Amino acid sequence: MPSPAEPSPPTAGAAAFFDVDNTIIRGASSFHLARALYQRRFFGTADLVRFALIQAKYLIFGESRTQIESVRNRALSLIAGRSVAEITAVGEEVYDTVLELRIFPGTKRLLDAHVAAGDQVWLVTATPVEIGGLIARRLGATGCLGTIAEHSGGYYTGRLIGDLMHGESKGAAVRELAEREGLDLEASYAYGDSLNDLPMMRSVGNPCPINPDVRLRRHAKDVGWPIREFRGRRQRAARRGVRTASWAGAAWVAGLVLRAVQKRLRG
Repeated sequence: MPSPAEPSPPTAGAAAFFDVDNTIIRGASSFHLARALYQRRFFGTADLVRFALIQAKYLIFGESRTQIESVRNRALSLIAGRSVAEITAVGEEVYDTVLELRIFPGTKRLLDAHVAAGDQVWLVTATPVEIGGLIARRLGATGCLGTIAEHSGGYYTGRLIGDLMHGESKGAAVRELAEREGLDLEASYAYGDSLNDLPMMRSVGNPCPINPDVRLRRHAKDVGWPIREFRGRRQRAARRGVRTASWAGAAWVAGLVLRAVQKRLRG
């Protein structure tokens, strides 16, 4: 089996599938989009605090279905009635000012190697397809399989088309794409950081965790999958130490919110 770090020469119908959050980009891309929308007064402080706490838990404990569902449901309600063009423009700015700086160089080299080898390269992410597609274009990837928010007349309705691109939905989407595009999944690669990426990774002949969380790392060792670690010593140490700092930060944020509420009541 060729090394995941060095894709084999062009194979007819071969592809590489990449998760985005913590695989290509450090942290959750949706949090940075939410912060930019907050700065444009799309929503209030309480929602920003909620998203920040979810981001902290994500960095500490990894991805969970409950966290993603929470972000999805609130995000859909916040963008209802907003134009697709407006959200896409904010996404462009967020990529240029934040996300591009948070890309793991090792993952970028790996993605570039697949492109150079002639493989199709797809991002597979719970991130809205407009944002995932933007990231794919900037990275020179073939395209994106992402969560699809319904829109009508150029405006979001606040509903989804299909399911959240997560867990089993990732595996199903990869297999459907392979059938449509004539891809050879046995010759293909898949990269992810979370146990929730397993359905996608099990769909190909060359799975490889990148920056895996504890559960995926344990599974990869059990089944003999190669593991790639691109976070560096400082980032791994920061991940181990972020638990105390994050909960201290959460307490600080809660204190600020409480004081604001008290002032409002007194006023």
